[in-house]
Amino acid sequence: MSNPKDQGATDARRFKLIPFEQLTPEQRALSDAIKSGPRARLASSGASRPGPLGGPFNVWLRSPGIGNLVQQLGEEIRFRSSLAGKLNELAILITARHWTSQYEWFAHHKLALEGGLNPAIAEDIAQGRRPANMDADETIVYNFSRELHDTQGVSDATYQAALTRFGERGVVDLISVNGFYVLVSMCLNVDGTPLPAGTPLPLPPLTN
Repeated sequence: MSNPKDQGATDARRFKLIPFEQLTPEQRALSDAIKSGPRARLASSGASRPGPLGGPFNVWLRSPGIGNLVQQLGEEIRFRSSLAGKLNELAILITARHWTSQYEWFAHHKLALEGGLNPAIAEDIAQGRRPANMDADETIVYNFSRELHDTQGVSDATYQAALTRFGERGVVDLISVNGFYVLVSMCLNVDGTPLPAGTPLPLPPLTN
């Protein structure tokens, strides 16, 4: 996917923001569910800001039935995962980098650091490098997530490491956070969701 150097310079999103007064009843119910849920307690979330919903929420408004199921799944993955918040956010950053989803990285980089992720680990991921100095849990999540994205599966050794540390629920939660944020990346990349004005793109292009 090609990106302008600064998506914040112009709002070229394909799914234009919908003013609240123009929402259908189904769209309004979805908007209300998002704005009254746990995302609204996060200052960095589009759900906490006044005005039309942005980010992936704006895309999901186009299909409110799917959008409501998706946002409920996202709420479960974000706020009720058995994985520590730092590890959940690490998996999200790995997914954002794999898809070069600029908005997703922008939205979750700060959350990952606030959750305790070493900024150097995030920077290595952004640059397409295997991070140095990961702890044992971070290494398991990194290996599992990268292998899942890169090979569409995981080896017995990678699976066993995750199972031993996190249990079966943890493995399912780890698969789910990676898969869910693939969907989010797809929505954001197809939309061309812009970053805030004046914000440079955080992810450089990678060369194979």
